[in-house]
Amino acid sequence: MKRDMSDQFSLAEAFVGRKLGANETLERIGQLAKWYRFEKLLARLHAAETGRPSYPPLVMFKALLLAQWYGLSDMGLEEALNDRLSFRRFAGLGLDGDTPDHTTLCRFRNDLAAAGLTEKLFEEMNRQLERLGLMLKRGTLIDATLVEAATKPPAFGSEEEGSDPDAAFGKRSGRGGSVYGFKAHVAVDQGSILVRDAVLTPGNVNETVVADELIQGDEQAVYADAAYDTHERRATLKGRAIEDGIMHRPNKHHPELPPWQRQRNRAISAIRAQVETTFAILKRHYRYTRVRYLGLLKNQSHLYLLCLALNLRRAVVLTR
Repeated sequence: MKRDMSDQFSLAEAFVGRKLGANETLERIGQLAKWYRFEKLLARLHAAETGRPSYPPLVMFKALLLAQWYGLSDMGLEEALNDRLSFRRFAGLGLDGDTPDHTTLCRFRNDLAAAGLTEKLFEEMNRQLERLGLMLKRGTLIDATLVEAATKPPAFGSEEEGSDPDAAFGKRSGRGGSVYGFKAHVAVDQGSILVRDAVLTPGNVNETVVADELIQGDEQAVYADAAYDTHERRATLKGRAIEDGIMHRPNKHHPELPPWQRQRNRAISAIRAQVETTFAILKRHYRYTRVRYLGLLKNQSHLYLLCLALNLRRAVVLTR
């Protein structure tokens, strides 16, 4: 009779006298999350009736999380699962079992996107974080960042269409030039720096267009830079009894801000600067300077997966 993964590791460890594939961070993540809740959501993906037996969806999901934390491509993930015992232990693969190849991993990720399941998985992660008391809800920090497309851009200003029809040129905020790609809009929990929501749009969509989607409704305040300054949004926050932490910007009637607004802006800027930590983690550690796929659907799904992975890793730090 074939032993399960834990039995295989235990038997081997008893033989060599030490723990195989030890990785403290992955072990803490494995203990922190309630994986059976993810498993229930993943059960919506039905295994193929014919062909090679599919891998358990939870194994595949955990493998995709490893790819986010370690910045791996599908082929890199396949190689790492074959090579690293800590990865096999975390994903739930036995010592002598088969490993999903890169095409299987790619197909599973595409199935998640097509079924809209990555958003559900992200929401489930955040529900677990709330139950752990890690979502502080003192304030929501709203901001956006440009991410390059996976393909070469067309000539700027030309009529030529790029290889990705969902990508577009977006101007860099406060800097010259533009980026051909997408814009990631995020809502970050003040203090915990956990991502509460994330929306991906073409690069030319203005920040203020999706800002109201990022307001959670249960936070005490909303903080954002002057790009989000509208009378309607301030009135909405007031009507929902949420403190207005949006910076002021000059306009044609008031080309210069009065001293009290400049002082207020400085105070808000110091608070909302925390959101830059989230972007730094995504771009430096998770290599999210360029999207990996074509089209808005797959890349929105990937953004949810990245934020889920970020939140789970951050939760380990917060509970340490």
